[in-house]
Amino acid sequence: MRIRSSALAAVAALALSAAIPTTAARAQAAEEAAARPGDIVSSAPSAFHPLPGQPTHTKAWKIHYNSTTADGAPNVVSGTVIVPQDGRTGPRPLITYAVGTVGMGDSCAPSNNLPYGTSMEANLIQQLTLRGWAVVVTDYEGLGTPGVHTYTVGPSAGHAVLDAARAATRLPEAGLSDWTPVGIMGYSQGGQASSWAAELQGSYAPELQVKGTVTGGVPADLLKVADFNNGSYGSGLIFMAAAGQDAAFPELKLDSYLNPAGKLLVGAMKDNCVAIDAIAGSFKRISDLTTRNPLAQPDWQARLNQSRLGRTAPAAPVYQYHALGDELIPYAVGSRLRSDWCARGTNLEFDTIWIGEHVSGVITQSLAAGNWLADRFAGRAPRPNC
Repeated sequence: MRIRSSALAAVAALALSAAIPTTAARAQAAEEAAARPGDIVSSAPSAFHPLPGQPTHTKAWKIHYNSTTADGAPNVVSGTVIVPQDGRTGPRPLITYAVGTVGMGDSCAPSNNLPYGTSMEANLIQQLTLRGWAVVVTDYEGLGTPGVHTYTVGPSAGHAVLDAARAATRLPEAGLSDWTPVGIMGYSQGGQASSWAAELQGSYAPELQVKGTVTGGVPADLLKVADFNNGSYGSGLIFMAAAGQDAAFPELKLDSYLNPAGKLLVGAMKDNCVAIDAIAGSFKRISDLTTRNPLAQPDWQARLNQSRLGRTAPAAPVYQYHALGDELIPYAVGSRLRSDWCARGTNLEFDTIWIGEHVSGVITQSLAAGNWLADRFAGRAPRPNC
């Protein structure tokens, strides 16, 4: 009897020990299922000021939300939701807005500057809120959240832009819904992010009611952009981009290619904003800061080509624009993206900015960009010119 009792106890213990990981696995699976991309992790009241203290008649919230890295792993990204307080009771459109290059330090994140009137694109964002549209501005992966900003990693940025829209519609205080009409907008780095969002939306976030994407100054091919800027005014962007790619893909081992001057520059770039980074890195060649060129290596080329645009037709219409005299992102790169999208059947309207350069392009085209989205929200047919 004692032997039988001991055997039964052993069997019971084994059964119990087997049940513990099963229960834990089920709990973990339930937790992962609940943490959908775009779900709100946290939210807190914030503010939106284009200039210090300038009133905007809006309410704003800083949010942290679930998103996805370039390789499909879950992450958490921060951002800002802005809603006009204009008495509107019916549905209002939502713009998921991707800012241009602000830098790599956490202090550069839009959510850390929009409340104080120190965000570079706040006046452009205000043009959207004055139309009665809600706006959500992502900080991108690693900008304002733990880790190094994955600067120029297209799939990561596209996920962050789309999940920001999801998060805004799931924030109860914003008064939006699953049926909110959505527009995607961005220029420069934001042009890459918005274009990636446009390409990914049909497969990654098909439930979003995206009516159109406005994208400009798009660095659609990073290898060509790097070659164009090597040793020029915009060469600092090459080293920022290398640091961003290395943050997303540590196996690239950027540090092993850098000489002492390169390590010093890239280390400083990770903690500073674009004004300092661009000046510090300008007019330097890749060979000045490396022992060998990482961009000539197959693994680097493969990862940079992973961010190349133009291989998938966006599901919704697109308005793309590019300055002929763009001194940072060559016009030929934007023109090639247009050709690639058109070849794949994209509903695309393309505009050349005949007079101007990179930074002026987003300013001079802002009214046309807003009007194009207003037409999409009103249900008017686009005018593609492929």
